[in-house]
Amino acid sequence: MQKFKQQMNALKRELVAVSIAYRDPRTPWYARAVAVLVIAYALSPIDLIPDFIPFLGYLDDLILVPLGIYITLRLIPKEVMVSARETAASTPNSLTTEARWGILIIIFLWLVGLALAGWLVWKLIRK
Repeated sequence: MQKFKQQMNALKRELVAVSIAYRDPRTPWYARAVAVLVIAYALSPIDLIPDFIPFLGYLDDLILVPLGIYITLRLIPKEVMVSARETAASTPNSLTTEARWGILIIIFLWLVGLALAGWLVWKLIRK
């Protein structure tokens, strides 16, 4: 259990470093886009798959977030990440903007899904 806690703390530190790195002008636009989505999703209180769904609810937290961070780290230049990790180690984390974007993106996806489901039900009832 101690090792798991250490890994979660390391993941949190990387998330803070990524949030710093995406603001760096040396970071390519596509890496910034992926970074914002990953940070927003990781910090959003609303999950794409709700946690009350057995197994699948936690699958997104255990797989999607680390996978997103991994992909983001591969896209951001190494020198930018080194600098971001140093900054993250010396400053408190403030990720509220990304969390707001995450909430908006997830709510949008849920609304699109509900609208699609409603439209399909309406088409079936109309027949």
